[in-house]
Amino acid sequence: MYDKVYEEPMIEGVPLPFELPAWIACAPFEEYLGMRIEEASGGRAVLTMPFRVKLAQGKGLMHGGAVTALADTAVAMAIKSILPEDTHFVTVEMGLKFHAPVRGGTVRAVAKVVERDERNIRGEAEVFDANGVKVATFHSVFRVRKTVQRSTF
Repeated sequence: MYDKVYEEPMIEGVPLPFELPAWIACAPFEEYLGMRIEEASGGRAVLTMPFRVKLAQGKGLMHGGAVTALADTAVAMAIKSILPEDTHFVTVEMGLKFHAPVRGGTVRAVAKVVERDERNIRGEAEVFDANGVKVATFHSVFRVRKTVQRSTF
């Protein structure tokens, strides 16, 4: 969907060269990596991503950055499933622990929201290989943009 704009420069202050088709949808980066949103509702999300050569590191395993991107995006989709559309939020903290390498097939991330306060949302994800082996656990904190209220007097 976005392949015609992948090489367009991103310039601050200029309108985006793409538009998401829905509130819960893959953005250009996620589409480029091959992510697919299988489900996202009630503070939970499941995403998949096929292991293609473009995601390999030098020894033929899935690059850790690709695994991290999948887990981070899965948590973001779980968060989107509980926030009003067009809410602005970003990752402010993340950590990932690897348990096993990904050698092929499609990986799956299962994410959930685990804690929320006024502006911070903590999420967790587990990433599994095509054989159901847990390859990573992930945790993150997202921050919702503060709303500015204007007073009138």
